[in-house]
Amino acid sequence: MNYIKRMRDLREDSDKTQQEIAEVLGTSQTMYARYERGANELPIRHLLKLCKYYSVSTDYFLGLTDEKN
Repeated sequence: MNYIKRMRDLREDSDKTQQEIAEVLGTSQTMYARYERGANELPIRHLLKLCKYYSVSTDYFLGLTDEKN
């Protein structure tokens, strides 16, 4: 599983909109949508913030493991 699918799954499992997550990251909904589509690379600072927000490890977020922590 790649991180793009996991990023979308985490958001949907949390019942959050792209706009809500974009606000957490301090970016626009349009830019966040581009991250989720893979059109733009997710910056490391956003990766770390999302991992903290969802309480998951970076390995889980990146699809390197199926264990959340």
